[in-house]
Amino acid sequence: MYELSLLSPEERVEDLSDALEALDALSVSVEDADAQTDAEQALFGEPGMPPPKGGWNRSRLVALFQTREQAEDAQRLLQVQEFFDGCSIVALTEVEDQDWVRITQSQFAPVDITDDFWIVPSWHEPPAAARYCIRLDPGLAFGTGTHPTTRMCLRWIARQAAQGVVPARVLDYGCGSGILAIGAAKFGARDIVAVDIDQAAVDSTVANAAANQVQLQAGLPDQAVGTYDVVLANILATPLKMLAPLLCSHVAEGGSLVMAGILERQEDELKAAYAPFVALEVSDREDGWILMTAKR
Repeated sequence: MYELSLLSPEERVEDLSDALEALDALSVSVEDADAQTDAEQALFGEPGMPPPKGGWNRSRLVALFQTREQAEDAQRLLQVQEFFDGCSIVALTEVEDQDWVRITQSQFAPVDITDDFWIVPSWHEPPAAARYCIRLDPGLAFGTGTHPTTRMCLRWIARQAAQGVVPARVLDYGCGSGILAIGAAKFGARDIVAVDIDQAAVDSTVANAAANQVQLQAGLPDQAVGTYDVVLANILATPLKMLAPLLCSHVAEGGSLVMAGILERQEDELKAAYAPFVALEVSDREDGWILMTAKR
């Protein structure tokens, strides 16, 4: 395969992306051309919402083509288009044939949640310090332990257990890979329900639970019935705000609501959305993300 790299100002990114796809690019990715420099820009967006910007001030587009001829045709045709003004070709290179499975695996090493709690891919041996271990490989569903929001939720679970608090019933709402539900099971919870709107996430949760030899119920959101001692929701701020009445209705008297997927700048709007039901507070912070919790 062949990779065509281009530089584009923000206002040309969409036109270039559309044109590359029309010219049979297998994929088109957009990156900050100034990443890892003082000029790097942080852009945050949420699924289902319009992107904050179409690209970066200086965007790098990388298009992958099946043949050199396709890549060269795209390079030639793009350069004569009016919308190519201000853009430039960086390089056309052949993609080296590699063992992509091994390369992908090398990007996922064991992740420490606490000193004795680790997330370990199947191709690694657990560290000697791992008293608690979740075996989890990257898949279609969100949640491998590498993202700050997942780590903060798992840390909360581990810290509660260290204080002798083991919930009788746990709900993982928006379970993704099922990692939080599995984490709760590893620390002693027994009645665990994990739900997601995506059937692929439900299937992933079932498979991961079996691989970790833990018992839980997984299904679509209508499987969440009654109240729970702990309700975990690692989603994003916008759906969390909309779900406020529902999530709070599932928290038992004296139970805990634990939410992640929230940026630091979104703290006040989450507090306002949940104020009619519970008083949220920030319990953890990592890399611009926060963990918010409340007692019912």
